[in-house]
Amino acid sequence: MTGITSREIHLVSRPEGLPSADNFSLVETTVEQVSGQVLVQNLFMSVDPAMRPPLSNGQTPLNEPMTGGAIGKIVASDNPELPVDTLVLHRFGFREYFASDGKGLQAIKVEDEPLTTHLHILGGTGLTAYGGLLVTGALQEEENVFVSAAAGAVGSVVGQIAKIKHCRVAGSCGSDEKVDYLINELGFDYAFNYKTTSISKALHIGLPEGIDVYFENVGGAHLDAACGQMRPLGRIPVCGMISAYNNKGARSEGVTTLSNMIYNRVTMKGFVVYEFNDMREQFLTDMRTWMAEGKMKYQETIMQGIEQAPAALIGLLEGKNTGKMLVRLSEAG
Repeated sequence: MTGITSREIHLVSRPEGLPSADNFSLVETTVEQVSGQVLVQNLFMSVDPAMRPPLSNGQTPLNEPMTGGAIGKIVASDNPELPVDTLVLHRFGFREYFASDGKGLQAIKVEDEPLTTHLHILGGTGLTAYGGLLVTGALQEEENVFVSAAAGAVGSVVGQIAKIKHCRVAGSCGSDEKVDYLINELGFDYAFNYKTTSISKALHIGLPEGIDVYFENVGGAHLDAACGQMRPLGRIPVCGMISAYNNKGARSEGVTTLSNMIYNRVTMKGFVVYEFNDMREQFLTDMRTWMAEGKMKYQETIMQGIEQAPAALIGLLEGKNTGKMLVRLSEAG
């Protein structure tokens, strides 16, 4: 077929601290589909905090299309297993079109839910929350749960799952508007703005009997405060350290309360989402059920056009989103 014009985002310089628009470039290119390949038009792409460290540590190459989670539609196909109009999940975001031999493309079935939910609540974000809390965090009913970055895509799902399990849930966030969202929309028992409140004091108020599970998204001062208030046999599933992602080497500020882990026998364990792939069908069943019952809600912050992808990433790191940060790449989506 004739080549198709596409635009893509390249990293052109490595950021120090918070990335800026000058670190990125919008590049026009021509995509050619050859024999045996499919042509994918991206509809939506995901923007995630974990994208930040690779920008500085060399894992994201310079002057090449960046990668990230996305949903695309196959618009031309020379592969009988991936016919035209198939919707696919993949890691080839930050571009409008691309050609593929099919590797790395996961066909998805959309039921009654909006398509975009497969990039968060029904996708890797939701599975991260589900597996991280229930497996790594070994959550039990009626425990006390603290979630940092609780108004974000992962944190908001974690808090709602904990409420479904009849837990008392406290969450931190970065604005009074997000505090209102967590309490009045998502049903958190307590929430606070960490920018205007002592984290330690807030946790004493929100979870006066201590913390059984701290779902860690932030690190630094949050981890320091939470470690000092963990209950015996408490668990800390470590999902992210967003407070450190703009620091050189992604180094978090020091934690002074780790000694409390000893006699309280607290477990702190990192995890990655692919550990839970064997749970995907049960996860989808549970999540769709909770959504239908009105027990699982979500918000999306959607920016329009591939040219807005760098601003979306920068805005995410500045905490300007509520819920999942997405970029719409095609009006077909």
